[in-house]
Amino acid sequence: MEERFMREAIRLAEKAKKRGEVPIGAVVVYEGRIIGRGYNLRTKLQMATAHAEMRAIDRACRRLHSWRLPGAELYVTLEPCPMCMGAILNARIDRVYFGAYEQKGRSLTNELANANLLNHKVEVTGGVLKEECAAVLTSFFTEMRAREKAKKK
Repeated sequence: MEERFMREAIRLAEKAKKRGEVPIGAVVVYEGRIIGRGYNLRTKLQMATAHAEMRAIDRACRRLHSWRLPGAELYVTLEPCPMCMGAILNARIDRVYFGAYEQKGRSLTNELANANLLNHKVEVTGGVLKEECAAVLTSFFTEMRAREKAKKK
């Protein structure tokens, strides 16, 4: 089941990649069905908060007509940043599955998931289809660097 939903998040990451965005995709699942989808659109929208997770959570909240999503799970191709973990906690999402581990900086995912910030804790599982998730990101940055190098010639 985890892989099925992560594959949908990967599909959304590929969609972001085709738009020139950092390829991150996310889905919110409730009762075995996807109720929110999102992919990174920071560049197109010029919004710091247009992360895949934020967009998927927003759509899920609209779908359920509630800012609370107890019983929901989030699948995302890259380990969530602190802003997105804050939204996950605020939305009362029960479980997060992520693919690739964040390579820059120190990970705060587990610390935030278990902090006594909002009287809510989130179960976190990392490394779901991590090679596939990481490959999408790696290919994007490799292609981006190649384009930049070609422009300089």
